[in-house]
Amino acid sequence: MKAVMKVASGVGNIELRDIAVPSPTAGQVKIQVEAAGICGTDIHIYKDEFKSRPPVVLGHEISGRIVEVGDGIDGSLLDKRVTTETYYQTCGTCMYCRRGEYNLCLNRLSIGSGVNGGFTSYLVVPAKNIHELPQNVDFRAGALTEPLACVVHGVLSHKTVSPGDVAVIAGPGAIGLLTLQVVKSAGATVVMLGTSVDNERLELASDLGADYTLNVQSDDPSKLIADITQEGLGADVVYECSGAGTAAAQLLTLVRRRGRYVQIGLFGKPVSWDLDQLCYKELVATGSNASVPSAWDKALKLMAAGTVQTAPLITHAYDVTQWEQAFATFDAKSGIKTLLTPID
Repeated sequence: MKAVMKVASGVGNIELRDIAVPSPTAGQVKIQVEAAGICGTDIHIYKDEFKSRPPVVLGHEISGRIVEVGDGIDGSLLDKRVTTETYYQTCGTCMYCRRGEYNLCLNRLSIGSGVNGGFTSYLVVPAKNIHELPQNVDFRAGALTEPLACVVHGVLSHKTVSPGDVAVIAGPGAIGLLTLQVVKSAGATVVMLGTSVDNERLELASDLGADYTLNVQSDDPSKLIADITQEGLGADVVYECSGAGTAAAQLLTLVRRRGRYVQIGLFGKPVSWDLDQLCYKELVATGSNASVPSAWDKALKLMAAGTVQTAPLITHAYDVTQWEQAFATFDAKSGIKTLLTPID
């Protein structure tokens, strides 16, 4: 089967290769991939900015159908429409694993970076990781369950937002637009910030529920935030979803004293920002690493209820033989979400 693989460390070193179809062992299932989303992490792996273990098939945002089960797994799972958590293996013995914080395990291996992922036709995963897709969620939309689970973890697991809050989100890409919908579901007023290249994305943000959208290259958001917040003091919570250091710096100026700064996007490299503001404003700053099982449950419930829509975010789809064009589309910020699909 054809697979998009990181074949060696260093910048680039990604190739389309023919590899054997895997078979599940005890406790595993084999998924026939229907769609796989390209994530910023895949681009960071391409640029050698994120750790991987080559040779390895990329792709961790997966949807598909179970076509084979390993020993000890109920055969009733066959033909189920599913998505999967990313953690293929954790040590089970470190402090974080013992606390159930598997996303923080120092020895975890994830599909698409540590073990083979979904930019191919079939992959095997632990059966405990799978989640059945809601009936109203097709395979393409279901491939975005993983990024939604990451957003749910970042926004709700740490209780960053409350009803009535004014929330500012920087970056109307896929992660930002998912964050918008989750934050709206919590009852907040949302301001979405973008740049001149984001005009279409900002329009979609409005369609998905943003109360205000603003291009920071043509308008200063400070006045708007002052106008809509209590006593003009600033936003209650700000979410950095763009992966841009300039956005992080601007958000620190927009959040009120004793407000909350939440980092969800990844920069891929160190950035400079004014940490003194954490002291001067007595801010609470939080980040989130991937997802936890409870976030997947919440994500799927939000999708099933239609509270969060993932399908409108999908703008491009390529088969795996077109991976270079797909990566270029993503890296150029063309559209919003790009999918890869397998070929026989």
